[in-house]
Amino acid sequence: MKQAHAAALDHTQMQERKVYRKESFLRFVIKNRALYIMLVPGIVFFLVFRYIPLVGSVIAFKDYNLFAGIWHSEWVGFQWFERLFTYPQFFRLLKNTLLISVYQIVFAFPAPILLAVLMNELRSAVFKRTIQTVLYLPHFLSWAIIYGLAYMMFSEQAGMLNQLFQAWGGESVNILQSTDHFRSLIVGAGVWKEMGWSAIIFLAALSGISPSLYEAAKIDGANRWKQFVHITLPGLVPAITILLLLKIGNIMDVGFEQVYVFLTPLTLPVGDVLDTYSYRIGIISGQYSLTTAIGIFKSIIGFVLLVSANKVSKSTTGEGLY
Repeated sequence: MKQAHAAALDHTQMQERKVYRKESFLRFVIKNRALYIMLVPGIVFFLVFRYIPLVGSVIAFKDYNLFAGIWHSEWVGFQWFERLFTYPQFFRLLKNTLLISVYQIVFAFPAPILLAVLMNELRSAVFKRTIQTVLYLPHFLSWAIIYGLAYMMFSEQAGMLNQLFQAWGGESVNILQSTDHFRSLIVGAGVWKEMGWSAIIFLAALSGISPSLYEAAKIDGANRWKQFVHITLPGLVPAITILLLLKIGNIMDVGFEQVYVFLTPLTLPVGDVLDTYSYRIGIISGQYSLTTAIGIFKSIIGFVLLVSANKVSKSTTGEGLY
């Protein structure tokens, strides 16, 4: 009898706690209603443009017919995935995609970090703002304009660099059509375009480091290098970790426009990636099911790498996305 009474009492207390928590949450929402109202446009955006379109991914398992629609098209199972994996140039596409992504991580990712550290050392506010403005500008240029600038610089016929080579008695180099220089050109153009803009995040992280730490380090006799190693770098670790994990999660996305504007028939063997192949078969050839299968394949690879990298990061640095 006592056990039944105790059980009933516990059940009543649990119900009361649930009601209290619900009321507390409602009071909290009402109290901060302005912030929740500000969240509505963002939530609607992600629902309409990110989550609802995921339903269309089902066409990767169908023989999608534009006139029949998504739900009335014939189911074909994993046919499009099999076609992708048995495509004769699949491993070439995968290799090019991974190589360019790895080059971007190795060379392009550290560039804004170094730039932010160097800019943080500038003491003249006017000079610092001027440098920041100049370095931010390329971010706002389209890749078509970037290619135009690259053509003016590296073209075999009218490029400034080749004209200098010829003026010095050397031979011109067809850099834009060279398979040896294509990946370096892509990564270098990306560094130049996005380095200044990406440095904003690291400058914000540097501004959060307390100046008293540097003052204490100076009193202890630490030089600039030791201050960087023991204060600046640890202060940047959280931002570096988060952005690096996001970059690893998007390792299969090298940037369609970035590659496509530089791609030519001569550089196709080293520059053709999954994104450019998807464009040819999806937009040009109208094979939407195969394109969707490629997108799902890229997403799965990115998800697995992101989870693995996050687990490694949590165990080594203590920082992670979740």
